[in-house]
Amino acid sequence: MKLYFVRHGESEANTRHVISNRESPFGLTALGKRQAAKLAESLKSIPMTSIFSSPVLRARKTAEILSQKSQLPIHVTESLREYDCGILEDKSDHASWEAHRTTYQEWTLRQNFHYKPEGGESFLDMQNRFLPFIEKITNENLYADNHILLIGHGGLFTLMLPLVLNNIDKDFFSNGFGHTQCVAAELRSNRLVMISTFG
Repeated sequence: MKLYFVRHGESEANTRHVISNRESPFGLTALGKRQAAKLAESLKSIPMTSIFSSPVLRARKTAEILSQKSQLPIHVTESLREYDCGILEDKSDHASWEAHRTTYQEWTLRQNFHYKPEGGESFLDMQNRFLPFIEKITNENLYADNHILLIGHGGLFTLMLPLVLNNIDKDFFSNGFGHTQCVAAELRSNRLVMISTFG
């Protein structure tokens, strides 16, 4: 089994610098669509068997572009959603972005995994929806030759992939997780290991 973790293409939320992780009205920019099309070309030789996507619009639009060749149905799951920023959602001002950075630093620098913005999610909240999802799809298909595409978000993957991939740590994504970057992982002896990253 192989899993392909993909961040969405550049979105209007990125260019407008808006914190928007819920029912975002922001789709992909023209660049984001080109990024997704380029990645689709890179993935065309892989016989995908399933596609899962975050419900956030920018991820779903990326999934639609990536699924055009395979024509596989897109399974939307909350497990791949970006972390909820609570009262910071839909904000773009400097103070809100500072609060957003504080949340990330509480998790990554101080290991304060219960910390959350008011009305938002903590690290543990995110972990409690992401890890069971990954365990479920790997356990159900333990002996199958499946290739599963997972379209999500930079924050989610940066924080969660070190918990599920056996051969990387939290410093692996120190330079971030780029738009339409893909991390390919393989299930080996009941453990997921990263085998490549591209895009």
